[in-house]
Amino acid sequence: MSSLSLKPLSVSTFTSVNPKGNLPPRCKSHYQTERGHQFDVGDTFFRRESATARDLGVLSAALYRNTTGSLRVLDAMCGCGIRSLRYLAEAEADSVVANDANVDYREVILGNLSSVSSSSRWEVNHLPATRLLAECYVRKDYFDLIDVDSFGSGSSYLRVALDAVKLGGLLYITSTDGLSSGGHRPQQSLAAYGAYVQPLPYCNEIGLRMLIGGAVREASVLGYHVVPLFSYYSYHGPVFRVLLQVKRGKSPSSRYYSFISYCNQCGNSQAFSWNELGEISCPCSTNVSRSLMVSGPLWTGPLHNAHHLTEMMSLAELWGWLGDGEGQNLEKLLKLMIDESDPKLPVGYLNADEIASRGKLNLPPLSAIMNSLYEEGYAVSRSHIASNAIKTDCPMVDCVRIVKQLQQPAEMSSCH
Repeated sequence: MSSLSLKPLSVSTFTSVNPKGNLPPRCKSHYQTERGHQFDVGDTFFRRESATARDLGVLSAALYRNTTGSLRVLDAMCGCGIRSLRYLAEAEADSVVANDANVDYREVILGNLSSVSSSSRWEVNHLPATRLLAECYVRKDYFDLIDVDSFGSGSSYLRVALDAVKLGGLLYITSTDGLSSGGHRPQQSLAAYGAYVQPLPYCNEIGLRMLIGGAVREASVLGYHVVPLFSYYSYHGPVFRVLLQVKRGKSPSSRYYSFISYCNQCGNSQAFSWNELGEISCPCSTNVSRSLMVSGPLWTGPLHNAHHLTEMMSLAELWGWLGDGEGQNLEKLLKLMIDESDPKLPVGYLNADEIASRGKLNLPPLSAIMNSLYEEGYAVSRSHIASNAIKTDCPMVDCVRIVKQLQQPAEMSSCH
């Protein structure tokens, strides 16, 4: 058995589920390979498409270890154990607790972790994640990194995960609740995250901001604040993943927990603080009730930390991960995220289809639009969330005007 501090917990947990202490029958093996590691997924739930999210988590974990000199990881819902395996093998974690509530996964997890490390560096538990996190807090057994790759909203794990992570440590959280982020279940988003969300054209970015906002709220109750190091959206699921650093004390940027308005009439978005709630309006209309949709409170600050992402890219290059063709192009993703980190960029993004619809025009290439916006002094970047969208501080009305100006020379040349 492991010599880690959770040893008494793992023994009692396993025997309570399986009183005779026998391992469950071996599942049929199904082998996969990720970043050079062969592992068995058995009958566990496994998504190959989530490899990019695992890449991002491992890079951040390795940077944390390089900075602090230690790394203890709790993988709260480990599935087949591939995340735990990679934290051990690539981030060189000192210890990993791999937990999955399903005891039938035990033999698969044990086999995978044994392939990369002796059991002195890891242990396997089979508890509901909330109970495990709560018991870690009670025993003052804190972790440098807690990875909660949950289904649904994931909000029920935020408080207990914040309790069990070290101050200064990392919390890697998940939501797959695309219906709430799309504004289709405002009462559910209100119950889960304390945010009333209405349908907005950049709903997948809202999903990330809703998740961060929920963590901001829970952290403030405990006297902490959280800082997003990166926010990642993936279409499969959909999956919203955010890496937060947990810090003591009140947030110096509390203005970023506020409200977002979107004007159906002109397509403009704005952020409003709590003390501006009575002043919400749009310059294009005096009929606020008909033209504006307001969602919140949500995180309205930067989705990423550019310095952290730059360090991630440097490490990925050192490891030979950039441009290797495995999964999503990691280099392209990190570059997009770094561009999105520009503090001048507001919430949301402008979808190409909406620009074309509002301007009643055929769009030139997005690169041409971005160049024109930049020349007029606007901040602009592509969005890692939507390939046909741009992030910019240019209002929709001005963006349509600029695109129309771009088309005029093209139309004149076609007449000749």
